[in-house]
Amino acid sequence: MAQAKLTKRYVDAVLPQAKAFIVYDTELTGFGLRVAPSGTKTWQVEYRPYPGGRDVPKRRMALGATTALAPDEARRKARDILSSAATGGDPARERGAKRREMKIAALIDLYEAEGCYVQRGIRQGQAMKPQTKSFTLARLRNHVVALLGTKRATEVAASDVERMVRDITAGKTAKDEKGGPRRRIIVRGGEGAARKVARDLSAVFSFAIRQKIVAANPCDIAAIRKTDNRRSRYLSIEEVRRLGQALETLQAQGVNPKALNITRLWALTGCRRDEIAGLRWQEIDFNHSCLKLDDTKTGASMRPLASPALTLLASIHRQAGSDYVFPATTGKGHYQGTKRIWPKVIKLADLPGVTPHTLRHTLGSAAVSTGETLAMTGAILGHSNHRSTAIYAHIQRDPAAQAADRAVGPLAAALSGKEAVGVTRLHERKR
Repeated sequence: MAQAKLTKRYVDAVLPQAKAFIVYDTELTGFGLRVAPSGTKTWQVEYRPYPGGRDVPKRRMALGATTALAPDEARRKARDILSSAATGGDPARERGAKRREMKIAALIDLYEAEGCYVQRGIRQGQAMKPQTKSFTLARLRNHVVALLGTKRATEVAASDVERMVRDITAGKTAKDEKGGPRRRIIVRGGEGAARKVARDLSAVFSFAIRQKIVAANPCDIAAIRKTDNRRSRYLSIEEVRRLGQALETLQAQGVNPKALNITRLWALTGCRRDEIAGLRWQEIDFNHSCLKLDDTKTGASMRPLASPALTLLASIHRQAGSDYVFPATTGKGHYQGTKRIWPKVIKLADLPGVTPHTLRHTLGSAAVSTGETLAMTGAILGHSNHRSTAIYAHIQRDPAAQAADRAVGPLAAALSGKEAVGVTRLHERKR
């Protein structure tokens, strides 16, 4: 254990250790910073209930994560708790009793403030990405709070979870209503939504167990399905050809070329939806034939690029004043109009049910079917379980880029309505 004046500058400098440790504040006795092995930092306060002296075990209370509370705010909360304990109170016991009476709506509010962290995998302990957190809380509030919000957390049974899943599947929480000027609130039900909500609620109860609010997770024993179907849909070469023809037709009709080029790059790179829509110029390395993505689903990622994708990117003119390859028509963000265009694309191409993610799956399938190894396919797609391959893509860029060429070549030819031919590497962007 160590002592220091706990300021934001000091907290930012504290590094993860092999074991959890606590740094105590030199100004306020009992106030400290707990650093978990994962690096997660949480404010805490400890005290002995009064009266009792040293014969009474210390109690510890978590005040909140450093991402949610500034040092001065956490210190004020700690001082209030210590003052209460000094006058005969027992804040930890009182909070525990209060939380045992907590209703689901309040539990979800607490989860938003203190529990939105990745619970499994290589990112365990890290804060959810802002978009993930936003979508998760929206599902919890639109479905769980609507159906179970007034029930005490300790009283939710497996049967309640099962009933909730059935109601979401049946569309009882679905809605489409006006939410303000130029804004609509659209909540969809169905089996897929029910599975996502069940997983979200299970994470909330796991958090509640760690906080000693509940003793068990009712989702664990509920007779519900929490896993999605394995994605097996991918496009054949003929279907890719139809997709390309649809894009050409829409381009002739004057559809925004940003949406069409984003769609083409989905097919030619296997990138996720927003990895292309939100692509920045500094993330494109024309000399090394790769994308160096700063922030993806699995963190920073490097992807080899095939020549057709590089050629398409090189043909796009940079818009002054924007870092985005596809800047928004108005405002400073990136273009987000693909949601309006995509239904037209798949209708014209006669590809019902196909999503942008299907194009990612198509490239992965094409790579494997042409004889590429799983490691090389993982390098193309940026899979987290092939992270080492992605990290060294700049060293092994030629084999990876050639692998991308072999996989993308037939798709690029079909997309443009041409016969598959050999490709020549584009080593640098033409000025």
